[in-house]
Amino acid sequence: MPRRHIRVIGAPEAPLRAALRALRSTLDVPEAFPAEVIAEAERAAKSPRLPGLDETGIPLFTVDPPASADLDQAMHLARREGGGFRVHYAIADVAAFVTPGGVLDAEVHRRVATLYFPDERVPLHPRLLSEGAASLLPGQTAPALLWRIDLDADGRTEATDVRRALVQSRAKLDYAGVQQQIDAGTAEEPLALLRDIGLLREALERERGGISLNVPEQEIVEHDHAYSLEYRAPRPVDGWNAQISLLTGMAAADLMMSAGTGILRTLPAAPDGAVGRLRRSAKALRIDWPHHVSYAEIVRSLDPRRPSHAAFLEECTTLLRGAGYTVFQNGEVPEPSVHSAVAAPYTHCTAPLRRLVDRYAGELCVAAVAGEEPPEWVREALPGLSQTMAEGTRRANTVERECVDIVEAALLKDRVGEVFDAHVVDVKENEPAVGTVHLQDLAVVARVEGGDEKLPLGERIRVRLTQADPGSAKVQFAPA
Repeated sequence: MPRRHIRVIGAPEAPLRAALRALRSTLDVPEAFPAEVIAEAERAAKSPRLPGLDETGIPLFTVDPPASADLDQAMHLARREGGGFRVHYAIADVAAFVTPGGVLDAEVHRRVATLYFPDERVPLHPRLLSEGAASLLPGQTAPALLWRIDLDADGRTEATDVRRALVQSRAKLDYAGVQQQIDAGTAEEPLALLRDIGLLREALERERGGISLNVPEQEIVEHDHAYSLEYRAPRPVDGWNAQISLLTGMAAADLMMSAGTGILRTLPAAPDGAVGRLRRSAKALRIDWPHHVSYAEIVRSLDPRRPSHAAFLEECTTLLRGAGYTVFQNGEVPEPSVHSAVAAPYTHCTAPLRRLVDRYAGELCVAAVAGEEPPEWVREALPGLSQTMAEGTRRANTVERECVDIVEAALLKDRVGEVFDAHVVDVKENEPAVGTVHLQDLAVVARVEGGDEKLPLGERIRVRLTQADPGSAKVQFAPA
């Protein structure tokens, strides 16, 4: 999933969409599925490998954006007799539809992950699976990996189980509607508990030193036939929902480490220089960051509804750039084993419709709970899986970066020559007159160069727009 979310609202002008289509061609993005892949997917949709356990009696629900149809997760939350909570979390069982070694499997390994463009998504799986037979759509009986995680009264994990089962979601809910119900006190208990459990898990995250970046979405919005790039702050329910996924990813990591075989999502601690750079950015954005306050604490204090805080949260995503996947087998101790932002061992396992590695993580966890060896196709693929995911992640990051450049160029193409107030958020190490600025009044981050003096990192400057060309996907400023 992208770190920086950009959505097209309305119908922005044709040149922007043309530039995005050209980008997909330039990057050789695999849009159309080959006919033989579609044929195999159609056969799988008609006759998936179904489990014997029927858990369709659990009244699951999903929480997703209104237009989403690729529903990976469904949940049910309840109080336990004697105290604490029980989380049922169903994850789409993609392995029920994908045959190892088949043409569909090969195509999914080529794609690695769903790619997100401002105007469309390029899916990992054919839509007849990801938005159809394999999706946890309301009213549809589907195979899933059903997690059962028991929590104590403080939200700490007491017991974990995961097994294959048939499930059925009862309702497709969206974030705005869920927030409204919870705030109004009209949500039924399984939904109202999302807040209770979410708040407890957020408190535990603070306790262990973890960080959740509530990065705002950037939206291209039409105003009187002109377009602007604006921030949309996440709601509290976005964070509570994310905590259920984090809980499951941490439980999965524990299962794998106990079994001695698995793949973790890891992130080393940020170097001091990177945090120092963020402190200078905070100063430029007028964010008070006392020296005795940690990075985690300052992030939790930010309000993503405030433009300067939203801009700083975007800058904070730079500390996630060292994330990778660590494979371990034969009981070895994985190194590294911790995701520094989660502040615990963690893995990706809750989005198999949109990310390749999650299918493997799910299989490893089912095998661990059953006390069995993972399937042969999992063991064979595991040694090369981290490299496959690294290559897919690089492509996704390139798509994200180039899309941002195109969108910003399209929005600014008629303003070349104008002067803007900006904050210097980065300076090139060996070229101190070249760096990056964040505009004060627009959600735009771009390159600045052309001056004779060293750029003042962490300070405000005036810059002149010298280039904005959606065709070349470049926006550039010079000191004014």
